Amino acid sequence: QLQASGGGLVQAGGSLRVSCVASGGTFSGYAIGWFRQAPGKEREFVSSISRSGGSTDYADSVKGRFTISRDYAKNTVYLQMNSLKPEDTAVYYCKASAPGLPVYWGQGTQVTVSS
Repeated sequence: QLQASGGGLVQAGGSLRVSCVASGGTFSGYAIGWFRQAPGKEREFVSSISRSGGSTDYADSVKGRFTISRDYAKNTVYLQMNSLKPEDTAVYYCKASAPGLPVYWGQGTQVTVSS
């Protein structure tokens, strides 16, 4: 199972770090992605990190502001979000995926950026 946490309310220009913790087993063999969904909008890709941690990807809207990382010892993936904007307001979800294996989604954590 995946558990996302760390969301909250922050002013524009501020920072937050959200975490995705895997429980009940290791997710070291999974790529982890962060997605977000704002009210009335479709869920969109934010960032991802490969199984090895050696490859990362970001949506154009967050490049240069967000950083994804993973801690294998803690079975956790982090998304450090800096220079937050009101348009970053959304529920943030993490997803674990691996070829030929089921996809796992976390329950989401709310991030609200006030102007």
